[in-house]
Amino acid sequence: MAQKNERVSESSGNVFTDLGFENEEAVLLKLRADLMAGLRATIAERGWTQQQAADHLHIGQSRVSDLVRGKWQKFSLDMLVTLAARAGRRVDLTMA
Repeated sequence: MAQKNERVSESSGNVFTDLGFENEEAVLLKLRADLMAGLRATIAERGWTQQQAADHLHIGQSRVSDLVRGKWQKFSLDMLVTLAARAGRRVDLTMA
């Protein structure tokens, strides 16, 4: 098996920074991604159907579908914080 000459770079801890986004945008994208991942985990951990999640989060089932399918562009940071609070999650926004 032939070996490729690959260059490996250490991560900055923010994949969006590593992908070349400006720092301000990278921070916002990471916060949104982390909140969405946490909400998806909460839905899965609690065994909620999409309709049950919609009822708990006070949003429509189609919005839950967008959330679990990772359609990040459909959710503002404010909305994700609101949804996390409604789900009973503790929200910590930290800047690295």
